[in-house]
Amino acid sequence: MTARAIVRVAAAILHRDDGKVLLAQRLPGTPYAGFWEFPGGKLEPGESAHDALLRELDEELGIVVTRAAPWLTQRYDYPHAHVELDFFRVFDWQGDPHGRDGQAIAWQDRANIAVTPLLPANAAVLRALALPAVYAISMAEELGETEFLARARVALEAGLELIQLREKSFAPERLRAFAQRLLALATPHGARVLLNGEADTARELGCAGVHWNGPRLAAARSRPHDMLCAASTHDAAELAHAAALDLDFVVLGPVRETPLHPTARPLGWPRFAELVAGSPLPVYALGGLAHADLDPAIAHGAHGIAMRRGAWPG
Repeated sequence: MTARAIVRVAAAILHRDDGKVLLAQRLPGTPYAGFWEFPGGKLEPGESAHDALLRELDEELGIVVTRAAPWLTQRYDYPHAHVELDFFRVFDWQGDPHGRDGQAIAWQDRANIAVTPLLPANAAVLRALALPAVYAISMAEELGETEFLARARVALEAGLELIQLREKSFAPERLRAFAQRLLALATPHGARVLLNGEADTARELGCAGVHWNGPRLAAARSRPHDMLCAASTHDAAELAHAAALDLDFVVLGPVRETPLHPTARPLGWPRFAELVAGSPLPVYALGGLAHADLDPAIAHGAHGIAMRRGAWPG
């Protein structure tokens, strides 16, 4: 059987200031009529995904995009076409989005999309949309547990949603006791804690997921499906392996020099952008970053930033 040609599509996640994103309903007479999707359309011959995005959003929604960033690439084999969707996040535009072809549109909470049915190719996208922009890595060993938890309380009250519990020197009993204290702070805020370690230990501690280091990722042949699963990556091979395992997200770095890994060669933003281009997984930039680096990270294809020192200001 001859393989079908891949149809390339540019798709947009329009982000409104209130945190909601825009979906559009497919028109009668089209494949999957009545299904909801993120707006966009096919690339024309010789057209880049970015240029197609700008054209399609003008034609479909009557808006002029002024700030868009590459995000995820998804492939899906529909009965009518094998599509490759380049998703962009759109943060600023001119005009009021409306269905220029008569299609219905709806603004939805990014973590709780209520319109149905949705195109099946969007499953991974919805999962990624629920992830916040900042992934904070604990440093209780360096700060001391009491000081760290005091800073964690402030960060959680300010809206922190995702934490990696990474305390390599803690003995099992100390780690268990510390995890209980951190979870007691995080849970009332709806924040999720991932353990840097083994999935079984994460379950025992009551964590929402597990984060694998490079060796654990390399050894993995499958992922746990009853929790979030993330990993640290440093190159194209590790990114590809994480994608093959269908992890929820990865971190990639170091982007800059960092005290935690002083001998690691920094990637820099251009190389970071090259590595994440076309990734099916959300990628957090890591290494020497601060909150001020969030917009540059997103512009270079990151989902957000992972921080250790920068996440816990004194």
